[in-house]
Amino acid sequence: MAASDPHQVADPEAVKRHPALFRAIRKRQNPKLRRTDITVTDDQAVKRAVKAASLGNAMEWFDFGIYSYLAGTIGDVFFPSGNDTTELLSSFATFAVAFLVRPLGGMFFGPMGDKIGRKKVLALTMIMMAIGTFAIGVIPSHESIGVWAAVLLIFFRMLQGFSTGGEYGGASTFIAEYAPDKRRGFFGSFLEFGTLAGYVGAAGLVTLLYAVLNDAQMESWGWRVPFLVAGPLGLVGLYLRLRLDETPAFQKLEGGTAHATEAADSVETTAKGDLAKIFRDYWPTLILCICLVGAYNITDYMLLSYMPTYLSDELGYSETHGLLILLGVMVFLMLIINQVGKLSDRFGRKPLLMTGMLGFLVFSLPAFLLIRQGSIAAIIIGMLMLGLSLVCMLGTMSAALPALFPTNVRYGSLSVGYNLSASIFGGTTPLVITALISVSGTNLMPAYYSMAAALVGVIAVACMKETANRPLAGSPPSVETTEEAEELVAAQTPDPKF
Repeated sequence: MAASDPHQVADPEAVKRHPALFRAIRKRQNPKLRRTDITVTDDQAVKRAVKAASLGNAMEWFDFGIYSYLAGTIGDVFFPSGNDTTELLSSFATFAVAFLVRPLGGMFFGPMGDKIGRKKVLALTMIMMAIGTFAIGVIPSHESIGVWAAVLLIFFRMLQGFSTGGEYGGASTFIAEYAPDKRRGFFGSFLEFGTLAGYVGAAGLVTLLYAVLNDAQMESWGWRVPFLVAGPLGLVGLYLRLRLDETPAFQKLEGGTAHATEAADSVETTAKGDLAKIFRDYWPTLILCICLVGAYNITDYMLLSYMPTYLSDELGYSETHGLLILLGVMVFLMLIINQVGKLSDRFGRKPLLMTGMLGFLVFSLPAFLLIRQGSIAAIIIGMLMLGLSLVCMLGTMSAALPALFPTNVRYGSLSVGYNLSASIFGGTTPLVITALISVSGTNLMPAYYSMAAALVGVIAVACMKETANRPLAGSPPSVETTEEAEELVAAQTPDPKF
């Protein structure tokens, strides 16, 4: 009886007494693949899925990027107090508010994505993000309606955060379930290419506005322009997402066209979208996910969101100079991120992730010492040291995280784990660093904070399993060609013995 439960180990003596019976049980639990079990991907469908998911991610980070890059101006418009630090803290607190509701969005949209489908939920989150961002652009200032301006700002930031709770988990799941097993890292890297594109679009637009408008014009109406641009972008993203089919893995859950083995069936056809089941059965993996995402998000937001504010407030750089330097670094990272994705397919997720974590652990302090010197060359070198460490994680994480969980709970589990971590660590990074600098009196606190995060990340990467070039848990193998599928089936057939 012990062998009937896959989580229990059979009694060795029983195996010796009944070898034929236990061979039959093993075959039943791990049946050989049939050709119809293996998913052969459609290259054009994969590219459409990647494009739609990446554009949504780009829009998400465009939204968050413009808010962080305009933090000082938004503080003047909505939180006038006469104290620059108070305004900045109030503005970043509003930035963090969007992250505090992200876990709620993850718990709502994630299980929904496991029940009704990835495509429908991703379309819904896109609509909500576009509405929230566009609405911020039309809120009257504090001067016009008083405290209600800040109340409305916080409300629409919460709407953004709630919708974002279903975005990353769904988008990374969507790409992972469409991509062939041997190229999941490459296709997944386009999701973070979208992240960088969103930041570059935001930094470029804000830099242009700072260059052509004076302070009075920026506070009067210039800051609204990037938020208003997000509305039409959202409609384009919605159109692309509505044109997609469901992922092959989810079609299998719904009894669709993607075939799986009986072993995969037993995993994939269990209860879907059960939040309690996620916490009860997958809590060790959730903790691992939270640690990975926490380390990755702290370093990500420290470099891509907080750095322009650090350069202007702590080192006295103008907003335009700080953004231009960061813009150049991000464009460079965009040029190499897909190559990092390819490297993760070739060498594995763990080596690339470990390289990124160790990079932050070793180079954060030297990088900030260089940045603190203040010369343009020193700042560029320091930011490139951080950027090259970050791109190792950016190009790999979106393929590594979805592979942590089985298909039937992937969207929900990843959304919960990712957004809990992003809420606690990622969105609060600018606020925490600003407060730590104020309390400690040293502007090297960003380096110490990212080093602590990287240390946690090193431990988490050491604990995770390698998933490169393997089928997603609970799904059949996914290949690019019929020939590759036939080779997989043939590889299971033993050579004849004479």
